[in-house]
Amino acid sequence: MSIRLTPEQIERYSRQIMIPDLGGRGQIRLRRGKVLIIGSGGLGCPAAFYLTAAGIGTLGLVDGDRVELSNLQRQILHSTMDVGREKVASAKEKLNRLNPEVEICNYPVRFDEKNAAEIAAPYDFIIDGSDNFATKFLVNDIAVSLGKPFSHAGIVRLQGQTMTVIPHQSACYRCLFKEPPAPGEILNCQQAGILGAIAGTIGSIQATEAIKYFAGMEEELLVDRLLTYDAKAMKFRIVDVKKNPRCGACGGKTLNSLIV
Repeated sequence: MSIRLTPEQIERYSRQIMIPDLGGRGQIRLRRGKVLIIGSGGLGCPAAFYLTAAGIGTLGLVDGDRVELSNLQRQILHSTMDVGREKVASAKEKLNRLNPEVEICNYPVRFDEKNAAEIAAPYDFIIDGSDNFATKFLVNDIAVSLGKPFSHAGIVRLQGQTMTVIPHQSACYRCLFKEPPAPGEILNCQQAGILGAIAGTIGSIQATEAIKYFAGMEEELLVDRLLTYDAKAMKFRIVDVKKNPRCGACGGKTLNSLIV
């Protein structure tokens, strides 16, 4: 089915339609696009906000948690009045106010091995905003198995990292990290802390990667490259990542299960 932009949509998205690399055709591709965001927290909130503002067609939100007071320092779609509510419900309410044209699909569940494939199947691009290694490896393995491009990201304290994966073309998360670290080996945000603005920076980059993907700027994506961000030193760095031919997810080796 063909999609045409209405006068109101042209006005709403005029500032990005003016960008030569996007234009009206890119905006129409965005309107057709479907993005799944795993996690409605520090990374997922800014990613969802900017994708909704940009006019993505459908946005899926997966999160089984409820809003806690300690979330509000970085999870910008939630407010004090939302404490105790489902995160996906709180997020959807704010996103609907921002842009009622975007279809928001809520999944108030934990993204796990039982439901991951079914949830992810209808979407064109996945954003990993999860806060634990088990889910990050699961997102990678599901995305690779389904052939879904996705954006990985991780944040802690004053640092962040992100990369984009095009299954069977680029290196995946398991090419970089073979398996999850031992429990307690690496601290998460809850244990080590996180500056809220770090989540905003990295989550916004993830939204940008999704927009670039739909606009046809695939050659400029963070593919085979890990972007690291050190906010204390205010430095960005690019680390090249090579595809591993024996990778358990995208190489010749076969995984015994989705997450080990």
